[in-house]
Parts: sequence; structure tokens; C-alpha cells
Amino acid sequence: MKKLHPTQKKLLDVLKDTITDPLTIRELCERLNVSSPSVVHHHIQQLVKKGYLKRNPSNPNDYQILSDSPESSIVYLNLYGLAQCGPNGSILDGNPIDKIPISSRLLSIPASEAFLVKARGDSMSPRINDKDLVIAKKSSHAPDGSIIVCVNNEEALIKKLHSHEKTKILTPINQKYAPIPISSDFRIEGIVKGIISNSF
Repeated sequence: MKKLHPTQKKLLDVLKDTITDPLTIRELCERLNVSSPSVVHHHIQQLVKKGYLKRNPSNPNDYQILSDSPESSIVYLNLYGLAQCGPNGSILDGNPIDKIPISSRLLSIPASEAFLVKARGDSMSPRINDKDLVIAKKSSHAPDGSIIVCVNNEEALIKKLHSHEKTKILTPINQKYAPIPISSDFRIEGIVKGIISNSF
């Protein structure tokens, strides 16, 4: 376990206590009894570097507190195929087809909540291309407009979730494909959080 500076330990405790209602940097300064926002920024970066904190780079108030022992620099994520599923089946049932080593710094979520799928086809192009590795957070719910990994009509898919006239539809990004109505076996497996391109 990487040792924490006393201020970092206090900061981590404050972040845990306020995770549902994140504080501003100024408010964190007051809680920590420090005068400079740059000091708070420094200690936040140290918590990220030491593996105690994950932050969404596009939203500083969106962060995940990791367990009391930080993740290692390399984590192994389960890779699942986009295969046919039986009635009410889940792609997360059974054994993964592989375990892929990933730098934990590439993840905006704890590794314990993440899984991988390999994209198939070009329906989500240009955002997600054939054979890209897609990082998803395990979840059975997703906000409208999210890109999700789901099962629909016994098929595992990566699509955008949209509400339409009191129902939900699955839409591709590539406009040459038509939207797909949800079926009786529709279930969300996860929310897409990252993409590792197969183009290089």
C-alpha cells in the first residue's frame, strides 16, 4: 500500500463522506484548513497517482473512491464476446473468453466494476469500429442517450439507448442502419466508458 500524506488521508475521508454531493475546491480548502486551491489539486492528483481515486477527466465532480488498498498499475479485465444469448441470457454469464491486461490509468472506474467486449461490425462507426475493445461499467440501468452493452432479442449488442414515445429504442451511430425496437428479453449489461482502438 502506498503511504498517504496526512492531508491526503484527510482529503480521501472528506471525498468519501461527500461522494453523493461533491464539494468545490474552495469548500475542500475549508475542510482541509488549507489556503491554496493548488495544494488541494496537488493532493487530488497524488491520490489518483497512488491508485486511491479515479476521476472523470471531463467532469471533476465525477469520481470514484477505490478501496482502502489501491489498484495495481496493471489490472486484468474479463473479455466477453458479442455472441448469441439464450432466452433471458447474459453475456456476463459463464466464463469470459479471455482476460486482458490493462493499465489501470486507462480506466475511469474501479477495475472490479469493469469488463471488456470486442465490437463487431460498423453500426457504431465512427465512434466504435469493428474489433475495437470496448470498456464498460457493469450496470443494469443507464441514462437516456448512453451507449450501452445490452442483450436484445437474444443478441448481445452495443447501441445507443433512446426514449421514444413512451418506449425505448436502440440506435446505431452509423446512419445506414435502422433503429432497433427493444424486445421482451431486453436487458442492459453495462455502460460504455472507454474504447481501445484496433486501428493501430
